[in-house]
Amino acid sequence: MKPMLEHLPREKGHSFVVCNFEYGYYPTPWHYHPEYEIVLVTESRGKRFIGDSVTDFKEGDLVLIGPDLPHTYRNSEEHYQAQSMLRARSIVVHFRKDSISDNLLDLPEMEHIRNMLNRSRYGLEFFGEANRQASAALHELPDLKGFKRWMKFMEILDIMASCQRSDFRMVSSAGIAEHHEIDEERLQGVMAYIGRHFREDITLEKAAGLAHMTPSAFSRYFKQRTRKTFSSFVLELRVGHAAGLLMQTEKGIGDICYESGFNNLSNFNRYFKNIYQMQPRQFRRQFLQEF
Repeated sequence: MKPMLEHLPREKGHSFVVCNFEYGYYPTPWHYHPEYEIVLVTESRGKRFIGDSVTDFKEGDLVLIGPDLPHTYRNSEEHYQAQSMLRARSIVVHFRKDSISDNLLDLPEMEHIRNMLNRSRYGLEFFGEANRQASAALHELPDLKGFKRWMKFMEILDIMASCQRSDFRMVSSAGIAEHHEIDEERLQGVMAYIGRHFREDITLEKAAGLAHMTPSAFSRYFKQRTRKTFSSFVLELRVGHAAGLLMQTEKGIGDICYESGFNNLSNFNRYFKNIYQMQPRQFRRQFLQEF
């Protein structure tokens, strides 16, 4: 199923959109938009689909979704029953870079926010103290107007961008964008190479050469910086790419297997199940049943 393009118009006199949604269940289909989006779930549970990620959500779930990243929220089944009194509530913020101003983002004091926005192309989920502080500020946001609303919005971005590494995680696929910021000078060429060639038979030796390191030194360095081995990083990228094809195309499982860089269908099925806890065919069936 291909995602739909969605547009939320800005209110007059405001550079970004703030919505305090309340429904019986979240009605938005599998969609994308050119804006960044902050979503704080304030009531309800269900399944959250962001890019190639499918996870549970509940009250307090907080994510930042980058531009053009497909996503949707599907409530648990009891929300769809005829006599259900359950509510699905959330606070949602849609904004563009010009909501902040490109000139402002270029300031050195804004580097942390600039880096966070770059990482958001794969979705970011926030936990711990960052979640607590940002959620409290988001609850204040809908009641504010004008400059006070904009200042509170900037405070929220600052909280999210300044948090500890343990207080956020990448949501969708293997976050190549994140690792550009981790060590731009050394890893940029390697990550670009992986992004272009992950469907091919890429090797640790080739990546080490691009980083001007020996294979053993690069292997330790890569794991230290990304918290993954080189092979598992590439594998997750391939499986994530396959998941996207399963959701957005009608291609056969075999075609998706080989197009994603796997040479063996049984290996593809095994690796896919290790990551998503289900076979590719079941993953596609579940996605289609939800929508």
